[in-house]
Amino acid sequence: MRAAFLTLLLAGCASMPASTPQAAAPVIAATAETDPVDSVADAADDPAIWRNAADPAASLVIGTDKKVGIHVYDLKGKRLSFTPAARLNNVDLRTLADGRVIAAASDRADVANAHVALFTLDTAARRLVPMGRYPVGAGEAYGMCLWTRASDQALFGFVVLKDGRIDQVRIDLSGATPRVDTVRSMKLGTQAEGCVADDRTGQLYVAEEDVGLWRFAADPAAPTTATPIARVDGRTLVADAEGLALAPKGATGGYLVVSSQGDSAYTVYRLPDMAYAGRFRIGGGAIDGTSETDGIELVLGDFGPDYPQGLFVAQDGDNAPDTQNFKYVSWAKVAEALGL
Repeated sequence: MRAAFLTLLLAGCASMPASTPQAAAPVIAATAETDPVDSVADAADDPAIWRNAADPAASLVIGTDKKVGIHVYDLKGKRLSFTPAARLNNVDLRTLADGRVIAAASDRADVANAHVALFTLDTAARRLVPMGRYPVGAGEAYGMCLWTRASDQALFGFVVLKDGRIDQVRIDLSGATPRVDTVRSMKLGTQAEGCVADDRTGQLYVAEEDVGLWRFAADPAAPTTATPIARVDGRTLVADAEGLALAPKGATGGYLVVSSQGDSAYTVYRLPDMAYAGRFRIGGGAIDGTSETDGIELVLGDFGPDYPQGLFVAQDGDNAPDTQNFKYVSWAKVAEALGL
């Protein structure tokens, strides 16, 4: 199985550029940073962004502290609220047709049995309200992302287990209490975590940390075949390939960004063809830069004067002398630097 995956990956990524010097990655200053998380050592992990369409500058950022719970921050990085929850790792959110904002996180409290923790984002109170935690299957939950099926607005989640298995769950919120059912499983050869799904095209992207990026069809009725789309080559993408963020533009365009954790950079690919578009790092300003980033998120659009084209958020693995936190970057600066 492992040999077959590697053969597919190398064959599928033959069009990757032969060499892209890491030194070419421009360094872009962060505009803001969040208050540090409460837990010491490896604690902050993954962000999600809710854009307030009525008042973009009042948008919110959610960030996990995987030892004690989950935070909500404003666009200045101030912590607005904290919801206790044991061992949440990755988080994603979607706005439902009825206006509710739902967040889902991979729950690692039981390392032998994966769970999904669900929350409602109370946008007025600016806090997360727990809806419960729901079993997925055997194994340790790691990555987490959501997908809304365009045809019927059905909500699904993908839980990436630490051994590379990906369990897809259907999340039914029509009743008095949520119902979460596992509908299929997929498998990568080794440890994986970061994932993101494109609601427009029905594509799921997953990062296998030491190997590269893969694409699956997101619909539960589709085959479970993985398509290789970019490889860890030590130049454009350096292991571990960690968090993924997808920013749609138009019907099929936009960007897929991956945390190139091994050299503390971020690699950008153009959608839909996954053409390599460049790399960047965060640093060089009044706010310290990022290193060894786990989770990232990117949402395009107006977020107010500091983020006129979009907001990029990255976990900082070394925020010394403080504990870990999240850095905010104006996507306009990234787009200018990379010629996007």
